[in-house]
Amino acid sequence: MSSQSESEQSPAVKTATPPTDRLGRSATVAGVATLTSRVLGLARDTVLAAIFGAGNEMDAFVVAFRIPNLVRDLFTEGAMSAAFVPTFTKHLALHGKASAWRLGNNVLNALLLVTGVLVIFGIVVTRPLVTTYAGDYASVPGKLDLTITLARVMLPFLTLAAIAAAIMGMLNSLRHYFIPALAPAAFNVATIACAVLLTPVMTAIGQPRIMIVAIAAILGGLGQIAVQWPALRAEGFRYAPTLELRDPGLREVVMLMGPGTLGLAATQINLLISTQLAVGQGTGAVSWLQYAFRLMNVPIGLFGVSIATAVLPAVARHAAVDDRQAVSKTIARGITLMLMVNVPASVGLFLLARPIVQLLLERGHFLRADTVATAAAVQCYAIGLVGYSAARIASPVFYALRRSRVAVILSTITIVVNLALSLILVRWIGFRGLAVATSLAAIVHGVLALALLRRQLGQIGGARLAMTFLKIGAASAVMALVVTVATGELSAWVAGAGTGAQLLRLTVAIGMGLIAVGLSAKLLRISEFDEVIDRFRGRLGIRTLR
Repeated sequence: MSSQSESEQSPAVKTATPPTDRLGRSATVAGVATLTSRVLGLARDTVLAAIFGAGNEMDAFVVAFRIPNLVRDLFTEGAMSAAFVPTFTKHLALHGKASAWRLGNNVLNALLLVTGVLVIFGIVVTRPLVTTYAGDYASVPGKLDLTITLARVMLPFLTLAAIAAAIMGMLNSLRHYFIPALAPAAFNVATIACAVLLTPVMTAIGQPRIMIVAIAAILGGLGQIAVQWPALRAEGFRYAPTLELRDPGLREVVMLMGPGTLGLAATQINLLISTQLAVGQGTGAVSWLQYAFRLMNVPIGLFGVSIATAVLPAVARHAAVDDRQAVSKTIARGITLMLMVNVPASVGLFLLARPIVQLLLERGHFLRADTVATAAAVQCYAIGLVGYSAARIASPVFYALRRSRVAVILSTITIVVNLALSLILVRWIGFRGLAVATSLAAIVHGVLALALLRRQLGQIGGARLAMTFLKIGAASAVMALVVTVATGELSAWVAGAGTGAQLLRLTVAIGMGLIAVGLSAKLLRISEFDEVIDRFRGRLGIRTLR
């Protein structure tokens, strides 16, 4: 491992408090990269919907990928954010890069070892695991066996995603946000390329067409590592195949990863519950929910994950020097930025769900009935958008504050709420009830997380956050009225079912909605909304960021 200069290792350099404005800039940088990745994600879903629709093949893929992806989300991304990022950031701030690199190297090798064992074990027990999870698939000839085969092919994605998540954590701690947020685009590019170019090859060699998407998942995992590795090397990291089990930093990460996995498990386990219950709702239900939540991931990624990505390292730096006032300000600022965009986004998604789904997905094997069902699921998920994002920002903060027990209790409550609501609502309104239950559970999670953070920190600007929420809610109500009227009028002015007519109607409706919410925000004097617009314009080169 290469030596570092004195300036690089100096704790004084690392403990300097960054300007308050830096959080917004970091979130914007992450948001731009995330936007690119999410747009490619939408393109990926458009391609998959056209080729596979919402039939048995896609149902099988969704369930098969849910298994390694769930473990990845729980064991790597969630726990990595909760345990590794604060610990790595603390080493960086207090001891310099050499200590941080040693910790990073140990974590990478520990992940290789542990996830490798999990992958081998998973391949052995795939059949009973999938049968337990999706036993209703056995009623459709070949569907259960296909799901088992796809799951075995994709299990190594767990190891690749674990390494990618660790690299992302190190880069975020070093205030690199663009490349890590862009890395998931590699997964989308691999899926699109393989689905478009190689699907006929699968048929020619006697394999199910959907198999190429499973292979693409592995290629995408490799791509996420390849995209980030040069930036990490440029910072001075050098990998070594060594594992120091007695490293105090590694032990700290391991001690936090258990609670971290449980504390951040709510969303993933809730989706797992929804998927399992949706299996019994007939062909297409699993795919409809998957497509709908993928659409929801665009605003969640842009305005929840990107802000959370910037908040966590900043909070960890402040917590390392016990600056609780700065922690409170950072959290309040992150939640405020999220509300400015997610409240209008949730209203817009609810109102425009059907034309959005129709434009993006309704082609090829994705039929009008699929559009109606998926749009209904989007509306149900949109209810919980603010809750998802608030929980995504607030929950990891408990680990930076060494209050992991609070996050575990919150996650447990959320899972119980979701399970109870899912069992009730699925019998009442079918697969849509599963989306509603997930959204309501997310709202409970977000509200409780913020309330308990306030209790831990004394204050997080609750009165101002409440006023901001009310004001942006009022502005969003005006937007809803404008969009509803505009949508009705546009249907008469711009006739036709072609892609061009759909795009024009949707673009005009969204544009008028944005103008309405912007003017309303001006009249209501929501200063934070102006700041969000300034940052967006600045990133487009229209105006320099202040």
